[in-house]
Amino acid sequence: MSDRRVSPEADTSDGRAAAEAGVSDGWTAAEAGVSEGRAAAEAGTPGGSAGAVTGASERSRARVRAWAELLRLPALFTVPGDALAGAAALTRRPDHRTLLAIGSSCCLYEAGMALNDWADRAEDAADRPHRPLPSGRVSPAAAFTAACAFTAAGLALAARAGRPALTIAAPLAATVWSYDLALKHTPAGPFAMAAARGLDLLLGAAATGGRARPALPSAALLATHTLAVTTLSRQETREGTPTAALAALATTGVLTWLVRRRPKLGPPPNRRSPDGQPHGHRGRPEPGSAPRSPAPLTAALATTYATTTARSYLHASLNPSPLLTQRAVGAGIRGTIPLQAALIARSGGTAATATALLTTALTPVARRLARRVSIT
Repeated sequence: MSDRRVSPEADTSDGRAAAEAGVSDGWTAAEAGVSEGRAAAEAGTPGGSAGAVTGASERSRARVRAWAELLRLPALFTVPGDALAGAAALTRRPDHRTLLAIGSSCCLYEAGMALNDWADRAEDAADRPHRPLPSGRVSPAAAFTAACAFTAAGLALAARAGRPALTIAAPLAATVWSYDLALKHTPAGPFAMAAARGLDLLLGAAATGGRARPALPSAALLATHTLAVTTLSRQETREGTPTAALAALATTGVLTWLVRRRPKLGPPPNRRSPDGQPHGHRGRPEPGSAPRSPAPLTAALATTYATTTARSYLHASLNPSPLLTQRAVGAGIRGTIPLQAALIARSGGTAATATALLTTALTPVARRLARRVSIT
């Protein structure tokens, strides 16, 4: 009997001990699991944060690249030389109003770039699906909003430069919008683009000196170059004919010859401009005087312009494929910079020499950036 009484108690004790041991083991295992889970979570938290930061950084870089492609940033380096050439045509040193004109020109130029892709988004979806709008990297609404904002900023900066500058900037903005929305695919398209580039040079003259007429010859030369490049660009997405490339090559030869010639003499120095200074102010060459333009520098820059463009034009004329045509158009756009520098240098004077060299320095910057972002 005693054995029977003790045995159940012993069994109960052993059961309780086993149960307690089991509970203890369970708690230990649970605690160990929780501890390991916490440790894993804590170890994973920094990695997760780093991954999120990296992802955000990559998305940010992708957005920046998309906008750089939309605005064709390498081509923007061809803009400052317009205003500087306009100021040089008046034999005036660039001043704060020239800088305002440059800012206005850059804004209006980028307005045209954004509006161009917005207007061509359906066409680009078929011919250039990698462009920012058809690829979905930039929305059409954002591109159109940017075009409006850039236009407003450009006109505001021109107004700050003075009424003469705004008088030029307003038709320039109208030309940009007319080209992108209505004239681009018409025979008048290249002429509208040429007019825009010529007006841009006149904007620099009007902002700096209050008048634009003396800059008309330089504006005509620059507009002629733009006309040739724009005509050639119409064959960028299809197999074309060699005619446009040959015309651009011939235009380059004629412009190189004209730029190297001595500038026409200004009006007699006793006539005064609206700002009260003689038209011949700051050493405008007088009849019979020696040329003031640094002929070697002007010749060198004109030659640089020719060599920058001629080879690509020749290749496109021999094989007018879309690829070679795009390269020729890119060369033509980059060739705008040495042409502007040559127009600046031919006006003469120490300031013109320094400004021409500064303008030329934009060429390698534009070329380096064009390796990352398409210029066309």
